[in-house]
Amino acid sequence: MGETIRVWCLRHAESENVVDGAAGVLESAPLTARGREQAVAAARTLASEPITRIYTSTAARAIQTAMPIAAESGSNARRLSESVPGLAEFGIGRAEGSRDPEIRRRTAQVLRAWVVDSDLDQRVDDGETGHEVVTRMSAAFASIAAAHPGETVAIVGHVGSLTVALSRLCGLGPAVWGTPLPHAEPFLIEGDGQAWRCPAWPISPPRSAL
Repeated sequence: MGETIRVWCLRHAESENVVDGAAGVLESAPLTARGREQAVAAARTLASEPITRIYTSTAARAIQTAMPIAAESGSNARRLSESVPGLAEFGIGRAEGSRDPEIRRRTAQVLRAWVVDSDLDQRVDDGETGHEVVTRMSAAFASIAAAHPGETVAIVGHVGSLTVALSRLCGLGPAVWGTPLPHAEPFLIEGDGQAWRCPAWPISPPRSAL
């Protein structure tokens, strides 16, 4: 076992795709005005943490959330942050970008099947299976841990992929279902790249959308 790494995880701040009800990875969706305020608040929360690196998905909303955190750390955001494709939200294939309520319902059903029933074979349309999401997310977390033994880093990701990955990596199982990650609310996990521990799962405010 290697040295323990401390990882401050957070879902990106509120973004246009959430407000518009669009489903999928949606790489180009930016933060809303409220989201930019949430990102600044997250940066203030983490200001006293000795964060050496911030990892994000390649989505604009994750990168934009990381920028105030990097600035609060006294570093240039481009130098402190790194985008990792493996941290992306789970893909829904041909349904990408859909605003159809049925697609939103199916997306929630699939995520529930992954988290609550451990049925990782499920997928939305021709999108990713739970196996694929957990595999790439696990690899990303292991790679980050290997690069930063004994350090503190931050990861800005997405509600679905973070939930299914951490429910399994941290052994939380279905206990996290019903409490979707709130926007830009940092929470700590610790591990060595193989074994992970999540001391507390953040609780969403009543209006937080999955």
